[in-house]
Amino acid sequence: MQFLLRAGIYTLCFGASFYALSALDLEKALRKNHVYQARLLYVLLAMALGWLSGSFVISFIYRI
Repeated sequence: MQFLLRAGIYTLCFGASFYALSALDLEKALRKNHVYQARLLYVLLAMALGWLSGSFVISFIYRI
């Protein structure tokens, strides 16, 4: 049960961070014709942000 709760929280936070990153215009900061590297960076940023926010939520839940 605890695994499902953690997996759900991480999945929700990953989706929320993916949605939040869509507001950024990363094309201005990256080089032209590097589409695959830009997509990989986008996914890695979403994963990192999702993991950080998920860890925060999980630690907040277990402290209460």
